[in-house]
Amino acid sequence: MGINQVDPVTFVIQKIRALENLQSLSKHEQLVQGVLDAIDEGGLRTNAALPSVNTMISELGYARETIVKAYKELMERGVIASKNRKGYFVISGNIRQQQKVALLMYAFDTFQETLYDSLKTHIGKDIHIDLYFHHNNPDVFEAIFNRIAGHYGLYIVAPIPTDRIKALLTTIPPFKLLVIDRHVALGEDYSYITQEFRLSSYNVFQQLAPKLAAYDEIIFFFRKHTAEPPEILQSFRKFLKDAGLKGTVKKHYEPGSIEKNKVYFTIHNPELYAILKDVMGKKWKLGKDLAVLAHNDDVVKEIIAGGITTFSADFAEMGRLAANYVLTREKIQQVVPTALYLRKSL
Repeated sequence: MGINQVDPVTFVIQKIRALENLQSLSKHEQLVQGVLDAIDEGGLRTNAALPSVNTMISELGYARETIVKAYKELMERGVIASKNRKGYFVISGNIRQQQKVALLMYAFDTFQETLYDSLKTHIGKDIHIDLYFHHNNPDVFEAIFNRIAGHYGLYIVAPIPTDRIKALLTTIPPFKLLVIDRHVALGEDYSYITQEFRLSSYNVFQQLAPKLAAYDEIIFFFRKHTAEPPEILQSFRKFLKDAGLKGTVKKHYEPGSIEKNKVYFTIHNPELYAILKDVMGKKWKLGKDLAVLAHNDDVVKEIIAGGITTFSADFAEMGRLAANYVLTREKIQQVVPTALYLRKSL
């Protein structure tokens, strides 16, 4: 049944009942969020009457004090008002600036900080963002999700691409969820602003082929079962085969193991810094004695060691697009392009 076929009172009751299974929400919070959801989805418009307190008691079985408390909070937020003892009415359909946003990310790395700063800058000061990190751990993700479910007007989530996490995300209505960074297929109604790794990485390797061929070997440090995208590893192996170049995949960099005339490629920033420390210690020159390639650009990589060659999505642009979604709720399904930044290290 569509929104237009349900009267406002019934629609509000439906929205509140939809939240009853969320153990993280008290009955008072279910009432408040249910009304906000009904307004946000267009089932309650300005001047529409809300269910009376007696109707709420009859339909939901909640205590009178709980219902009055919820309506009082909505009045304090400027969303509803009581008119001449005739009941409660919606006085503002523009509730988004009054709702908090939950931002769930992998970790606070430098490039993710760029995304966050851009989001905050473009979203303005009136919208509050609560920041959470799941560290690519499904158990941590689920614990955070269960704790914050139903408490926010919008969720911006960098997901872990597993069926378990997808099932959790699809419990959020599409208009209240924005997927960022990594893509997971949730359906045509869901919005996303993400990267693409397989084809973009392969294209970068091809662009770099003449430079890479000047060295004896390309060593890629890649750790499985982490947040590092496996598509990059797949593209690396395909490129080596197609280009006929010698390459090796290792789990991690051993400090002091650096050798001349090799290319060292890493996604992990602490590993990059360990490599650069060894280069400095041996007083070798990047781009001559050996080369370094990194993933995910940031201002540090622009200036450290004369500049590190990277390939990366534009995280500032990702943050800007996410902010626009928060402000407009216009559906977006966009892949942010990956760019190559050639610098001294390669």
